[in-house]
Parts: sequence; C-alpha cells; structure tokens
Amino acid sequence: MSELRTDRLLLRHWRESDLAPWAAMNADPVVREYFPEVLTPEQSEASATRFQTDLDERGWGWWAVEVRATGEFIGFTGLDPVEEDMPFTGVEAGWRLTRAAWGHGYATEAARAVVDFGFRRLALTEILAITTATNLRSQAVMRRLGMTRDPADDFDDPSAPEGPLRRSVVFRLPAGSA
Repeated sequence: MSELRTDRLLLRHWRESDLAPWAAMNADPVVREYFPEVLTPEQSEASATRFQTDLDERGWGWWAVEVRATGEFIGFTGLDPVEEDMPFTGVEAGWRLTRAAWGHGYATEAARAVVDFGFRRLALTEILAITTATNLRSQAVMRRLGMTRDPADDFDDPSAPEGPLRRSVVFRLPAGSA
C-alpha cells in the first residue's frame, strides 16, 4: 500500500524533501515535550529511513503526512508493532505533527485512516495507542478514535528515563468498535 487519503490529508511514502521539516519538527522542544530529548538532524534522517524501509518491506508502518491542498509536510502517522521490551504485545497507532498543524483535527483524521487500514486491510483484532500519562492532547485524540483506557494497563516505560515521562498509559480499540 503506497498511500492513504483522507478528505484533507495524504499519508504517503517519505521523500527527500521531508527530511528538513522532519528534522526541524524533531528539534522543537514543544513537539518533543513528552519524549526524553529532541533529535539531531542525523537521528531524524535515520528514523525517516527506517520508516521508509518498513513501508517498502511490509507495505505499512509510519507514513509521512501532507496537507493535500498545499502539499505541505506536517508530520507522520501510522501503525507499528509494539516494541519487544514493552509489557504487552500488539500493533500501535501513533502520530506526531508540527506545532503549526495542531488544533486542526489533522491528528484525529490521519489516525482514523490508519485505524481503518489496520482493521480492514491487516485484519487486526485490536489497535493500541501508547503515550505518557501526562500527554493529555494525545489521549484526547485516542478518545476521539473511540479508544478506551483501563488504568490496570498503565505501566512504566522501560525505554524512558526515570522521571515524569516514564509512567505511560495504553488505550485500546477492538475491531468492530471503530
């Protein structure tokens, strides 16, 4: 699957022209507020390369997101298997957008497209979303998608440093409820 379309967005493969705005986004401390650190341009480029490799190899993963009306790159969204060091398994939906793209409903619109793809094309039985306990904006997107949280699933992320970013929450969406 090369791309997904919504009314306003194109979820597509990564392009060379995405690297500079992707690096700028990942260097923004506000965008990276719920991550341990901002990324260097080299780290950002390496992540985009990994994302594209996954798209090439399996046909799904983390897509670049652009606004269809303008062609502007605004971030990424997609699906990815949960990391092996997590206390649960499954496929996770995620998103990250530039600050200028916040507040327009783009994260929810893009995430709905990948959730639909996950259930219809991949026949997933459940899709997860994970964030820090303090990231209320992402949790609001999860709720808009119809996902629910069971506090019994909350966990300390083993990949996060000690401190406020370690406590994480899991939202779940079973197939047939989207």
